[in-house]
Amino acid sequence: MADATRPSEHAGRGAGGAMREARREATVVLTVDLALLVGLAVVDKARGWDIIDLPWWAWLVLAAPALILIIVLLAVPLAGLSPGRMRNAGVVLLGLLVASDAVAIAVLLGALAGSSAAKLTAGDLLAHGSVVWLSNIITFGLLFWQLDDAGPATRATQGRVAPDFGFPQDTMGPAFWEPRLSDYLYVAFTNAMAFSPTDTMPLTRRAKGLMALESIISYAVVILVVARAVNVLGT
Repeated sequence: MADATRPSEHAGRGAGGAMREARREATVVLTVDLALLVGLAVVDKARGWDIIDLPWWAWLVLAAPALILIIVLLAVPLAGLSPGRMRNAGVVLLGLLVASDAVAIAVLLGALAGSSAAKLTAGDLLAHGSVVWLSNIITFGLLFWQLDDAGPATRATQGRVAPDFGFPQDTMGPAFWEPRLSDYLYVAFTNAMAFSPTDTMPLTRRAKGLMALESIISYAVVILVVARAVNVLGT
């Protein structure tokens, strides 16, 4: 675990530089998430796909929290990453993105269980399942990054005092190491693939709860939706 009394890795480039870097990385990742959902809406409209009569523009509604969060990070980057109401609002928006993923997977499972399941094509299922799965990884990676030890700004200025995640580098890595957004995305990716922690351990109840929730959504997509798509391809 990082020692709160030693200088942070960010000290070399300054807290301001670390914050700008964090904002840039988060904006890029959120833009990818937004593009996935908007792209799915465009494909739905172009191909006439309607999962249980869900209109194509519904995916734009589910993508709205990502767009709002991008605007917040660009307009008030310091407030958006520092403890306070704006950062809390950002966490709420990420929570809405989690809810969006849950709604999307519920829609897919409802379609699979419904009378119109036979009409679903492999491309239909794989496109929707892949977008939901990738969006799930991005959303939880951002949540882990925002919530770990009071957020990016606190970690940049004070180091990791009470971390929610235990990284291997905390005990065996280089001195003064601090995780970046890519590290949390990796945690989210491996958790979505293995349905359990791999090299990074959740240390708090909220971290364990979030990882469990991500695994549930990922499990539903991979085991049910993708398996059904493979069956359709086989027939």
